Amino acid sequence: MNYHITHRTLYEYAAPVSVSHHVARLEPRATNTQTRESFSLRIFPEPALRKERIDYFGNQLCFFAIQEIHSKLEIITSSRVTVLPKNTEQNESAAPWESVAEMFRDPVSPEVVDAYQFVFDSPQVRASRELAEYARESFGQETPLLVGARDLTRRIFEDFKFDPKATNVATPLEEVWEKRRGVCQDFAHLGIACLRSLGLPARYVSGYLRTHPPAGKPRLVGADASHAWFRVFCPGTGWVDFDPTNNVQPAEEHIIVAYGRDYGDVSPVAGILTGGGAHEVKVSVDVEPLE
Repeated sequence: MNYHITHRTLYEYAAPVSVSHHVARLEPRATNTQTRESFSLRIFPEPALRKERIDYFGNQLCFFAIQEIHSKLEIITSSRVTVLPKNTEQNESAAPWESVAEMFRDPVSPEVVDAYQFVFDSPQVRASRELAEYARESFGQETPLLVGARDLTRRIFEDFKFDPKATNVATPLEEVWEKRRGVCQDFAHLGIACLRSLGLPARYVSGYLRTHPPAGKPRLVGADASHAWFRVFCPGTGWVDFDPTNNVQPAEEHIIVAYGRDYGDVSPVAGILTGGGAHEVKVSVDVEPLE
């Protein structure tokens, strides 16, 4: 499936900003199932300094600084991406989850040392006994890893309500667990925390999701949104994706932008500034399928 993606972010400040420094993670990744055909990033006002590099997790970063007085900041990206079909069939032959967890206890084999870093707590995701108990309802004795992950995805989808007003980017996971509601970021964090609580490696994925208009209605430009889901490491297979917000395994309609331990590693835009006061953020995303 081929896509043209437009992502607009507009910051409007209550007071003038004299100088600001930012980092953007908005360029879709190139993977074995995703090809990035083109990418452009425009920034208004024009930055005085702009540099690009790859971060520790392999995500493309753009650092920029605006050193003139401004009352708004606009960032516009345009991407052309091809997503290849994935095999999302439930893998009954995957190793039992207990044997996979055992692989990530000292000493760790060199073959899985890269995934080992995703077993540990991260700033926004912490393992707990309570989450381990919740996860074990899906991971019974000798349950194949991917079978358990799929069932955990289903249960999060059924047990937690999507509610964009219930949380924000700073809401701790403990509050999401208590309220039983949140958004895709929260549900991805929850899935990761459950898996790590069992000693299994899991990581956060940010990206885009193609949405479908109601039957008979036209596609609304700019009505799509950034999305998030999680990945679990399966020996012999690699990283396998699960989307608890929609109870699906990501395939051709999920576009990957960045990987990390949690949202803090993949935030689309972050920065510091002098001045500005209160500010309003408007985000518009358009995922357009191409023939």
